[in-house]
Amino acid sequence: MKLIKWALTSILLSVAILASLGYIYLYVMPKGPDRTEVSTIPSGKDSFVINAYRHTDRKTIRVWTYKPEKWAQDKPILFIMHGMSRNAESYLDAWSDIADQKGLMLIAPEFESKFYKVITNDYQEGNVRSYFGWSNPEDEWAFTVIENIFDYVNSTNGLSISSYDIFGHSAGGQFVQRMIALKPDARIRKAIAANAGSYAFMSNTVPYPYGLDSVKHNLDKSFEKQLVILLGELDNNAQQGKLDQTSAATNQGADRLERGKNFFLSSQATATERGTAFSWSLQLVPNVGHNYKKMSEVAATLL
Repeated sequence: MKLIKWALTSILLSVAILASLGYIYLYVMPKGPDRTEVSTIPSGKDSFVINAYRHTDRKTIRVWTYKPEKWAQDKPILFIMHGMSRNAESYLDAWSDIADQKGLMLIAPEFESKFYKVITNDYQEGNVRSYFGWSNPEDEWAFTVIENIFDYVNSTNGLSISSYDIFGHSAGGQFVQRMIALKPDARIRKAIAANAGSYAFMSNTVPYPYGLDSVKHNLDKSFEKQLVILLGELDNNAQQGKLDQTSAATNQGADRLERGKNFFLSSQATATERGTAFSWSLQLVPNVGHNYKKMSEVAATLL
């Protein structure tokens, strides 16, 4: 009996130690690459590193950029949100020719993580809650980091641009949709959420990140934002990519295509019931599956 008690005590102590070490690693130790010197964004491809949060230098973030040679201040700035693999540079490269054609300045934040395959709260869920479940302050939300980057781009380049567009695919699509849901006051002009694996349904009865229960939100303001739910018609195979298979996610549909359609129709019905303006749209892309390059080409025509 004493041996069993000793074994249980040892196990509990080990779990407590591991949890403490995990907390220190995730939320105390500095994270991210070294900050770069403040400078203007050059033409072509480049990157810079800044503090992610305004109030602390505990976390930094690399931001990839592309500016066409003939970019003008009256042309849009487009934020590009990468997928689960955190491959911001690859997403930027997929848009560079489009940027030259349309005169877009591209901003692609890289939310790097060694544990991206198992930790989703820090990126696609917006860092609204920690890995351990407690609520994070809004100034540490990943959505707020986007606003901070936008301010940095304006201030360091002598710009006074009032809004930006944002595109995200897969995990990035989840990010964009949840940002519209929880931070509708962000200076987004137009948002495109492509092939998201799950959604924060606009419901007060479903817990976040699959609904909006227990998180601050404003449905009317969110519905007023210009949001496109962009879905590849061939993204109907649950085996494509790493699709969330939790019960909360599968309740939204069997695959990304079904989940996206269900989310849009549910949101439209909610807006109708509330009698509020609904500025969202749904667009299906024929002959395309879970392919960020092809979805980017279509998204470019919607900006």
